[in-house]
Amino acid sequence: MITKRIIPCLDVRDGRVVKGVNFEGLADVSSPVELARYYSDHGADELVFYDITASAEGRRLFTDILTEVASKIFIPLTVGGGINTLDDFDRVLKCGADKVSVNSGAIRNPHLIEEAAKRYGNQCVVISADVKRVDGSFRVFAKGGRENTGMEAISWIRHCVDLGAGEVVLNSIDTDGVKRGFDLEMLAAVCAAVQVPVIASGGAGKIEDFITLFNTLPGVDAGLAASIFHFGEVRISDLKEAMKKAGIPARI
Repeated sequence: MITKRIIPCLDVRDGRVVKGVNFEGLADVSSPVELARYYSDHGADELVFYDITASAEGRRLFTDILTEVASKIFIPLTVGGGINTLDDFDRVLKCGADKVSVNSGAIRNPHLIEEAAKRYGNQCVVISADVKRVDGSFRVFAKGGRENTGMEAISWIRHCVDLGAGEVVLNSIDTDGVKRGFDLEMLAAVCAAVQVPVIASGGAGKIEDFITLFNTLPGVDAGLAASIFHFGEVRISDLKEAMKKAGIPARI
């Protein structure tokens, strides 16, 4: 049975890791290099690095910090933020990333997914979807959750996978930072729509939230979280032991 992955997320702004609630009210947490090294040494299966203001500020992702992070870890690294062209893919991969996450860049140009998948392989292309309920429907948001695109989320994610995305990170804006559990309804809809790995993001507050996630939705491949790991509320080693006891396969 395939092990379920536990993935800490580093939301980076101005060279520091930050965290907020519902994508707002960002507070300083730590150095991305130090946190990345810590997670690599303490049981994380992968790491996600987002330059969270690159798209909104219309600039490229900071590569100096990324290069240092990549050099300090020994687990797969997914990187996103300001990815708009194949050159951006190339630059980030040369910095040491294993996978590249696209969101706003794909919304502007969906064929970026297709082109990147052809050049680098589907396994390298991750579609990161920031989704929020609007009038009872799942809607895709761009620019770090700031801009409602008006697009229906499930059909958009399915389209991205059809174009070549090999993995989906579903970020629920509704549950982000709230710590009351993952957005199971939204995740179930995505799992039913695609046949590629789905990573749940947004809402983890305690170990039991991950147990509920994997028991309720076996199709979810990984759980991603930030603040509960950053602030020591949940240790990855404790989480994986609890998963093992619950019969959920994990890399110990």
